Amino acid sequence: MVARNDPLPEAPFERILKNNGARRVSQGAALALRKMTQEHGESIIKEAQMYAEHAGRRTITEKDIRLAVKNVSLR
Repeated sequence: MVARNDPLPEAPFERILKNNGARRVSQGAALALRKMTQEHGESIIKEAQMYAEHAGRRTITEKDIRLAVKNVSLR
């Protein structure tokens, strides 16, 4: 079950796993993928925000996100 403050529901991650070949998916696997996706996404957003601020903007652009993705490594 998803906590009310959690913006990412579990079901789409289960579908992603199944659509990519998993025959069965444990709840733990879907939760782990969701957690890693959220953590990585938050890192990308923080990096992209720095690029926008450096450029004198308050709006994060697609270019900021793409650059941040290149510079944020998976942990």
